[in-house]
Amino acid sequence: MSENEIAVEVVYALPLGQDSTRLRVPAGTTVAEAIAHAGVTLRHPGIELADNRVAVYGKKVALTTVLGDQDRVEILRPLSADPKEARRARAARRRLC
Repeated sequence: MSENEIAVEVVYALPLGQDSTRLRVPAGTTVAEAIAHAGVTLRHPGIELADNRVAVYGKKVALTTVLGDQDRVEILRPLSADPKEARRARAARRRLC
């Protein structure tokens, strides 16, 4: 790897697994560019980056964030349930028991 390249990983979590791609990109590459280079949106056409949030090692970032060497880009899926509602439903079930 040259001084002008960095190693990154782009990950998209699926219900039954994950799509993970490791690649080398030019230094100064943004999150959006790394996702495009990884081809994740081609393999999973349902991903709308405008709707999905992205993170680097679990910390939410903008698509314009410049990546560093060894960064892990995570494409976050929308939540399937509202966490507050799920918590209320669990509490209600416990009260009934």
